[in-house]
This record gives sequence, C-alpha cells and structure tokens, in this order.
Amino acid sequence: MDGRKILQDPAAAESMTASLGVCVSHDELALRAATDADMDFLRDVFSSTRMQEFMSAGMPLEQAETLLASQFSIQHDYYRRHYPQGRFDIIMQGESNVGRLYHDWHGDVVQLIDIALLPAYRGAGIGTRLMRAIVAEAAQKQMPMQLFVEFNNPVRTLYRRLGFVPTGENGIYELMHRRAMPLDDEGARTSVRGLSHHFQ
Repeated sequence: MDGRKILQDPAAAESMTASLGVCVSHDELALRAATDADMDFLRDVFSSTRMQEFMSAGMPLEQAETLLASQFSIQHDYYRRHYPQGRFDIIMQGESNVGRLYHDWHGDVVQLIDIALLPAYRGAGIGTRLMRAIVAEAAQKQMPMQLFVEFNNPVRTLYRRLGFVPTGENGIYELMHRRAMPLDDEGARTSVRGLSHHFQ
C-alpha cells in the first residue's frame, strides 16, 4: 500500500493495521541507527504526525506535503546541531520499520527528544512498551529523564503513569521530568533490542 495514502487517509491506516496484523504488538521491538537511506522514511513519520492537522485546516495536499517536507528538514538539522551525541534511531517491530526514536544519554539527564510511530502502528501498545524499556534503562543507570510534550497530546497520560511530572512549559509544550527511580512494577519491563547497545 502507498505510504502517502496511509498518511492522508485514516481508513487506509486501519486497513493496513488489520492486514498486517500489527494489532498484535508482541513481536520483538528493536532499535537501529538511522542512516541517510532512511531519510524518506523519517520524513514520512514526521509528516504523519502533522498531516491530519493541515488537512483539517483545508490546506491543499500538495501544499501540505511541501510545507511538511520543509519543516522536517528544519527540525532534522536542529536536532543534529543541538544533540551532537544524540541517538537517532529507527523503531522496528519484527522486520518492519514502524517509527523513530531520538534520545540523548550523555550528560546527567536522559533527554527524550522525539518518539513517533506511523499511523498503522499506533494504539497497539508499541509506544508503551518502548517507553517502559527506556524508563527502566534510565532507572537502572540511576539517571533522571526529561522531555517536552504538547499540552493537547494524550500521551501525557502515559508519561504521568510512568512517573513523569510537569516542571515547566515552553509555548505549546509542557516540560516533564522523571526522577531516577525504579518502575513500580519492574516485572513488567519490556526488552528492546539495541537500546543498551551503545552503553556496553
């Protein structure tokens, strides 16, 4: 199925979800470093998080695609400059690329820069499993965490459940921190292949 159609049509995303069976989220999760060959995929993931917003505002498709491509390039360059030692990873479920995870473990605080999944893979528990693994890894290393999240993003509920608390704001974004403490239910920790690779 055409990836652009999935970005533009929620029904297409649901159809793909059913046909691929991604509602069963027990396949192994893994991270691999993004390369230049992944730029189109990374742009599609970024666009998928904003396309509906632009389409709902009545923006023509071609104009929205052009604007999103430009915004992606600006964001990509910004992240690379401001997090020179950051990890820019592709999230994989089994053999499929399903999203992106940008994170930085250098310094005294783990910076969760960006996490996003393609539409067809949302709502299947993948993000929760991945976040639990990241939080558990940080807790094991006795490192606090911080992230920015939009105030209207429902994922804030998950972050609160994982121990993040609001500590500030920057425009439309809320700053959240998590102290260096273990998860309440360590037994439910999820293993993500590649998460600890650069720490060994």
